Order: sequence, then structure tokens, then C-alpha cells
Amino acid sequence: MATSNGRRGTSGPKRQSGLGLAVAVLAALIGLVWGADALQSTSESQPAEVVSIGESDGTQFSDLPSITSDGLPAEALDTLDLIDSGGPFPFDRDGLTFQNREGILPDRPNGHYQEFTVITPGSDDRGARRIVAGSDGELYYTADHYSSFSEIIGWRP
Repeated sequence: MATSNGRRGTSGPKRQSGLGLAVAVLAALIGLVWGADALQSTSESQPAEVVSIGESDGTQFSDLPSITSDGLPAEALDTLDLIDSGGPFPFDRDGLTFQNREGILPDRPNGHYQEFTVITPGSDDRGARRIVAGSDGELYYTADHYSSFSEIIGWRP
């Protein structure tokens, strides 16, 4: 028997229930993804307070290579000044928790580190350069988006 759309063997209600199930599954998946994203953005997007960084006496917190302010690009010094003054920061992600997923920095509890963008001239986005600040006052610089770090020592605001 032919249906109103000219196809044989497909009935309207059966096809609609299959489509309804597919829409329900898709809606559930979107809800799960959106819900997980909302939870993540809630926990990461609202920094409680920017870490306090004072004058460094040159003591290192890690075995990583060190760098002084003389070795940093000018934009990194601008970022350090912003961190020291508590902002405002140019990007929404500045001040969020740095997870240390790469495991390069010393192992600390979640929430210990915050990341800050170092402006990259000519870049259309945040670029690869960051300063990561720890709640004990330690500072790290990466020019390659977390592939390597140098600990900033001897910085004075």
C-alpha cells in the first residue's frame, strides 16, 4: 500500500515516533553537554581573588629554569603590573584557575595557580604567552602555551 508521500511500507505514526525518539535523544545530549559546560564555567570563570604577588627576593619555588624581568618581553611586565594591581585584565580567562595538566609546574592543590595572558603583538587572539601565578607568590612565564616554563625571579613592582 502506498502512503500519501508515495512511498511503500512506511507509515506516518511509526516514522514520527522514531523521529521523536531521535529528537529526544539529541535534546538530552545537548542538555548534558550544556550542563557540564555550565558547571565547568561556573567553577573556573569566577576567580575568587587575584593572587597577591609582591616583590620577589629571588628565591625559587621550583627546579625550572629561571628568568629575570630583564629577560621578559615588555608585554609580560605589563601583565605583571596588572596582576600586582588586581586588574582590570584584557581577557575574560585572565585570573582563572590554571590546572597544571601538563604537570610541569610543582604539584599543588587545585586552585593554587591562576593564568594570565601576555599580549602577543600582531596576534588576533590571546596568543601563546602566559604568566601563571601561584598563591604562594611564585610566578612562571611560558612563551609556548604551557609546553615549557621559566620561573620569574627578582621581579619588583
